[in-house]
Amino acid sequence: MRTVHRLLYADVLGAVTFVAVSFLSLFFFIDFVDELDDIGRGAYRVHHAALYCLLELPGRLYELLPIAVLIGTIYAMARLAQSSEFTILRTGGLGPGRALSLLAKLGLAFAVLTFVVGDYVGPYFDAKAQTLRATLRGSLSGGGGNSAWLKDRRTAAPGELPAGERTDSINVGNVRADGLLDDVRIYEFSDDGQLLARVAAEHAVVEDGAWRLKKVRLTRWQAAGGDGLPVDERRDELRWPTRLTPSVVGAAVSPLKSMSTVDLYRYMSHLSQNEQAAQRQEIQFWKKALYPLACLVMVGLALPFAYLHARAGGVSVKVFGGILLGISFVLLNNVSTHLGLLRDWTPWVAAAAPGAFYLLLSMAAFSWLVRYR
Repeated sequence: MRTVHRLLYADVLGAVTFVAVSFLSLFFFIDFVDELDDIGRGAYRVHHAALYCLLELPGRLYELLPIAVLIGTIYAMARLAQSSEFTILRTGGLGPGRALSLLAKLGLAFAVLTFVVGDYVGPYFDAKAQTLRATLRGSLSGGGGNSAWLKDRRTAAPGELPAGERTDSINVGNVRADGLLDDVRIYEFSDDGQLLARVAAEHAVVEDGAWRLKKVRLTRWQAAGGDGLPVDERRDELRWPTRLTPSVVGAAVSPLKSMSTVDLYRYMSHLSQNEQAAQRQEIQFWKKALYPLACLVMVGLALPFAYLHARAGGVSVKVFGGILLGISFVLLNNVSTHLGLLRDWTPWVAAAAPGAFYLLLSMAAFSWLVRYR
């Protein structure tokens, strides 16, 4: 049985590696061509663009790995079926359950690899890529060019009037590569919704428990009903108490797809605690958490191809079918996200529905082929 393990695993690993490298090479070329328009801006040069595209590859690998697993496994299984090697293995005692178990173990290994790349390797190199680009071309702005809004609730400090809960609505214009915030606007409201203060700062440094604001213009309104004349102050520096940590600020200005599962959970929890809409973040969190399991679904989809006769089509036809399956999975995954937002589905249901559907489809096809072929 060890020989069978080595045969199957070597074929599948070789095919998946080839497909993944091919896809990564293609996307590197596409990304590099896309970066050519930005060469010459600031200190951004050709070698910087190439390095940026290389640093983006781990994130690309995370996105492509389940599809590469599907196509590579289909190719390996179809080739074994076409050469009658899989028939010989079945005659030698490789039953359907054992074959499914062998591929499931391999799929689990790919799932672990996908999780590690998506949660640790990908975000690390993506941060390096964004830092490189921001250093050479300028600042990074939240939401792909738009400012980021954050919300924080806190209790008034002793001696601060009026007493009670405070709500801060914070707008951040840009985040520099070194983490410095630009164009910060803070609007402080009392517990009953009255505007108490408005703060405008050119820069801010995020620290634990407070933000250190620089070149500040502070406008305060009278506490009694908010009908008094505003009082303006200008300060070189002001310490503003807040519970917003560097990780939450970074999450607010980062694309959701580039965030790790832990960062998504923290950001989602922060939004929920401050009574902000968090459904999109919750769906993205569950998609991120369940996405590695797509590798298990992909090997399940690929296994039935080993039970198809050679007259059902050559290896190229089956690989083409695998590509179509992979594209349909990606499309359904994206459609499920948007439907979940529009129809207000439970977040984990919206994230798990595509994988569950394709898993049931693969098991139904596998059972039918084993029974009738």
